[in-house]
Amino acid sequence: KTTSIAKLAYKLKNEGKQVMLVAADTFRAAAIEQLVHWGEKAGVEVVRQKSGADPSAVVFDALTAAMARDVDVVLIDTAGRMHTKVNLMEELKKIKRVIGKKIPDAPHEVLLVLDATTGQNAMSQAKLFSEQLGISGLVLTKLDGTAKGGIVVGICRELKVPVKYIGVGEKISDLQPFEPYAFVDAIF
Repeated sequence: KTTSIAKLAYKLKNEGKQVMLVAADTFRAAAIEQLVHWGEKAGVEVVRQKSGADPSAVVFDALTAAMARDVDVVLIDTAGRMHTKVNLMEELKKIKRVIGKKIPDAPHEVLLVLDATTGQNAMSQAKLFSEQLGISGLVLTKLDGTAKGGIVVGICRELKVPVKYIGVGEKISDLQPFEPYAFVDAIF
């Protein structure tokens, strides 16, 4: 997730957008440092607070800064590994409310990052995130290995959301727009 968001920031920056990353995963050990590292690789600003800070407060402060600096795109890295954790879902809903209060009709995108190696558990994960947060698209990662990510076909059909990007490697430039025909060819 964290590397994918930095890769997306890099892509958008190279398209001429002013991009800001927000480190709202404040509880996972080294999450903030990881995003800062990848933000440096991408050449974009990372707004952060100390480990353990309230993620919604981090987001609020970042949006205030982004508006003051005329930032085009704000990408928020949240906690998100454990879809079975009620507290996590409540935290994510709170972040979404904070965003909506600060910027009417935002967030403009809610992307769920799925690991291509996850398998059938990805469906229940995607359903719950969609029900709770209203996801607008998927990012499918780790397609550079043996995983084919076929479960994503069922997820897209079930949730009626597109795959927006795929991760195909570990370099900052290894995020590509999703190409459905190439994906189907790779599965078969």
